[in-house]
Amino acid sequence: MNLEVNGEEGDEKKWVHDSSVDHKGKVPLRASTGSWKAAFFIIAIETSERLSFFGIATSLVLYLTKVMHHDLKTAARNVNYWSGVTTLMPLFGGFIADSYMGRYTTVLASSIFYLMGLILLTLSWFLPSLKPCDDTGLCTKPRRIHEVVFFLAIYLISFGTGGHKPSLESFGADQFDEDHDEERRQKMSFFNWWNCALCTGLIVGVTLIVYIQDNISWGAADIIFTVVMVFSLIIFVLGRTFYRYRVPTGSPLTPMLQVLVASFSKRKLPHPSDPAQLYEVPKSIGINKRFLCHTNKLKFLDKAAILVNDGSLAEKQSPWNLSTVTKVEETKLIINMIPIWVSTIPFGICVAQTATFFVKQGTTLNRKIGNGFEIPPASIFTVSALGMVVSVAIYDKILVPVLRRVTQNERGINILQRIGFGMLFCIAAMIAAALVERKRLEAVERDPLKGSLTMSIFWLAPQFLIIGFGDGFTLVGLQEYFYDQVPDSMRSLGIAFYLSVMGAASFLSSMLITVVDHMTEKSGSKSWFGKDLNSSRLDKFYWLLAAMSTLNLFLFAFLASRFSYKRVQKVAVADCYEDKSDYESVETKV
Repeated sequence: MNLEVNGEEGDEKKWVHDSSVDHKGKVPLRASTGSWKAAFFIIAIETSERLSFFGIATSLVLYLTKVMHHDLKTAARNVNYWSGVTTLMPLFGGFIADSYMGRYTTVLASSIFYLMGLILLTLSWFLPSLKPCDDTGLCTKPRRIHEVVFFLAIYLISFGTGGHKPSLESFGADQFDEDHDEERRQKMSFFNWWNCALCTGLIVGVTLIVYIQDNISWGAADIIFTVVMVFSLIIFVLGRTFYRYRVPTGSPLTPMLQVLVASFSKRKLPHPSDPAQLYEVPKSIGINKRFLCHTNKLKFLDKAAILVNDGSLAEKQSPWNLSTVTKVEETKLIINMIPIWVSTIPFGICVAQTATFFVKQGTTLNRKIGNGFEIPPASIFTVSALGMVVSVAIYDKILVPVLRRVTQNERGINILQRIGFGMLFCIAAMIAAALVERKRLEAVERDPLKGSLTMSIFWLAPQFLIIGFGDGFTLVGLQEYFYDQVPDSMRSLGIAFYLSVMGAASFLSSMLITVVDHMTEKSGSKSWFGKDLNSSRLDKFYWLLAAMSTLNLFLFAFLASRFSYKRVQKVAVADCYEDKSDYESVETKV
């Protein structure tokens, strides 16, 4: 096929025809846009943003207990509430990016809110009228104004993350053309190496930054966050000419609502015996989008694509009366995702413990190394990040090539199998955490004066390492799943769906703590959550999470075995039915 591009006859392979445009709004030239040369600019700002986020998130429970003087239970709840808001806000940001603003513009706008939060956080420590305590140094409770400004600052960061996180990651994945063999393979590795960059930010955040928080001041760390974010934003803007952009096409939820309305209005019509009779826009009219193949699940929605009048009038009918097969299948994709979304929440609840109880455990252990150097409690997160990097590298460079030869699947194993495998590590991490906490409590019973200081903080390394391995499979798999399996017009929302798993898990973790605390007190036994760790029974709580995760894994395996992946047309609508070799599953191609 010969294409006229910018007034010149060009080779189709030189240009990218995936509905993206370059910074001038024209068809992108493959050699000068997209792929890794564009992704590196995007990964740079992700690394710096994650440095700030994890520097704040991993030490938040310590700030609330040391500076705000909250008890452990209240601090854990506040951390979970903030984490929940931070990971649910992307649903709003992703919708705005996909529908109206576009991903690039949304990243820029949300970065401004992020910077406002960081600046306010810095001022809350240094500005005399906002400082947590007066100059006497006697502080058993911080000033009310400091609390208000502090929480306003961290929730501004949550708001910024809401637009930043889903838009940036989906914008990075957009730089790879799924219809180009080489770029498709690069895209498979993108999510793996994206998370390696994330871990780099995490490692710096929980080592260098946390050390500064512990040994210099929280304010000094806030200054670093702000400066790094400014420089990374400049780098992101400098890559503008290399990016491929997706033009927003309006609310992606409207077509789904149209499908539901049309299928309900035609609910009494008989289902067609031949699915090829269902309406689809002919490719000959030149619509620049991917078409989906018909599937046999949720057949009641197919009625939205039944032609009730002469087919020649189809294009003149209201979309509220007649939908295409592709719109119907996109609606099915979202409905089929709901059970998978729900079944991954228990994994998120386990991960939520790393930023609360895991870190707080580290404060009770011996953190000294060598000649008196003391490891900040949150720095133990480094072990988790390293575990994730190692698992991602092994998976991408060793397991996938081997599994490709065995399974003949370009991915090696499918996405949901990868997610389920990571859930096994999650169960193992909770068991390890329970055993270590039981040993710590026994040390406290033997020596109430020294308590668990007889144990090294590296006793926590196994649980962090194992959950890091699990993250390398499940978290990366969830990102890929929710980006890949949503409709093409909803990919920022897809990343937001992944983040909302962690947000819902954070809220449910707080609810679970409240319920367990109430039930254990009501039963007349000692509450599992006391004023401090030594008066708590976190080991029992970890065993409960391990049991819940085990039962949930069976549910997830059942749902995954029945899940139908997105099927993209390769030639024409009829090929989906007449010759199954002429359609391709995203699961075997992308």
